[in-house]
Amino acid sequence: MKQAEKVLSVRDVTKRFLGTVALKNVSIDLYENEILSVIGENGAGKSTLMKILSGIYPYSEYEGEILIEGERCKFQTPIDSESAGIAMIYQELNLEMDLTVAENILLGRLPLTKIGTIDWKTVRQTASEALHRLHANIDINVTVRSLSPSMQQLVCIARALVRKPKILILDEPTSVLTETETENLMEILNEFRKEKISCIYISHKLDEVFRISDRIAVLRDGELISTYTRQEGYDSRLVIEDMIGRELEVMYPKIDRVVGETILKVEHFKVPHPFAYGKNIIEDVSFELRKGEVLGLVGLVGSGRSELLNAIFGAIPKSSGKVFLNEVEVNINSPQTAKKAGFGLVTEDRKRNGFIGTMSVSHNMTLTILDFLRQFIFINKRKENHIAGEFFSKLRIKAPGLDTIITNLSGGNQQKVIIAKWLMTNLNIIFLDEPTRGIDVGTKADIYKLIHDLASKGISIIMVSSELPELLGVCDRFVVLGKGVVQAEFGREDATEITLLRAASNT
Repeated sequence: MKQAEKVLSVRDVTKRFLGTVALKNVSIDLYENEILSVIGENGAGKSTLMKILSGIYPYSEYEGEILIEGERCKFQTPIDSESAGIAMIYQELNLEMDLTVAENILLGRLPLTKIGTIDWKTVRQTASEALHRLHANIDINVTVRSLSPSMQQLVCIARALVRKPKILILDEPTSVLTETETENLMEILNEFRKEKISCIYISHKLDEVFRISDRIAVLRDGELISTYTRQEGYDSRLVIEDMIGRELEVMYPKIDRVVGETILKVEHFKVPHPFAYGKNIIEDVSFELRKGEVLGLVGLVGSGRSELLNAIFGAIPKSSGKVFLNEVEVNINSPQTAKKAGFGLVTEDRKRNGFIGTMSVSHNMTLTILDFLRQFIFINKRKENHIAGEFFSKLRIKAPGLDTIITNLSGGNQQKVIIAKWLMTNLNIIFLDEPTRGIDVGTKADIYKLIHDLASKGISIIMVSSELPELLGVCDRFVVLGKGVVQAEFGREDATEITLLRAASNT
């Protein structure tokens, strides 16, 4: 049998940032028609390597070499990488929200007529053909802003396809997709093999990685640790140990805590739909939360889980509804009043509204306690650093120091900073909306342990997650949303993936 040709070769690549080695002598090959998964903890060097391959970091800024089909490439810009046949689908979708689907797909490659005007007929035809290849039923004339995140993801892939790439790099492509949409993407990637497109797949979801990959390359601390092939078989325990550099004894802590009396009552909440004027995404929802309990809020995409939490927290308006804290009604009409009442919220999209990207770790941590730190008209820097330093150590945040800009941290460590921000307050109840999205398996275990420890100390938690095994692993009780109302409630002993999904889909 003829051995597949090498499409891409990364040879002894080393990349440094101000003395920190992000990649150290990394060598990886990608073969024709192959799907190679590159995995590792946040900060392992995956993103740095992909930015080198996509031309964001020019060849003058790293050591080593990149070869495509045996020819050495010196990318100075992303355009050079694209011209060499590499297309990158970023986790943060880079779309022009107020342009149409067709315009986004052909952006930068709009065809012209003989007289120099845009050939809109060809634009629409090319865009339609690209979406057809993805089995995507999307109107090419609507603005991208009107699409769901999953449809926007497909538009990004379609835009990559019209550039006829040899190599497609996908960074966390299923983070915003439902199970059905993920299944569709898996089928599409397998079809790409027939078109001689090789893929590099990056994901923290190991079940997806094991299913789709021909080979797996594991990075840790900027070094290539191991490579596994489908023929050899994938052992999840060995892969995880290679990723984190230690034996992972347990993913989910044993739940042995005692749940107390009811601390929170939510009655008859109604929340407007964020996109459909005149409609409600939450029609009539009531539930209770007990002291020291971890309550899982379950539902399909679009069920209103995040909207409900944000409305309770006062971050978005509600149409009606009451909140009772220790049997006393509280009027929460803003995040400020929610904080005063002892609430905290870790939002779904940490980059958009979880932290301030231009500020340091310590400044982001202490945003919630500025009044406490204030000394006349100034902030007591010594007190700020002392408190931030305590939580920096307690949560085992990996960063050069407290003055590090938060955007230089991995996703998992950014999430720890956001959680620390609320732990500094007079916290009684915390809402965790997708707290482990885009986070590696080692940091996930840290956050699960933190959730358990907080609940054991009497802090009540409501958790939203699209990963049912995660909810089943950490929650005491479950409230299932669907069609704007509570479809069912389950105790830990009665909940399974099947029962939760059936209730969520109302079948």
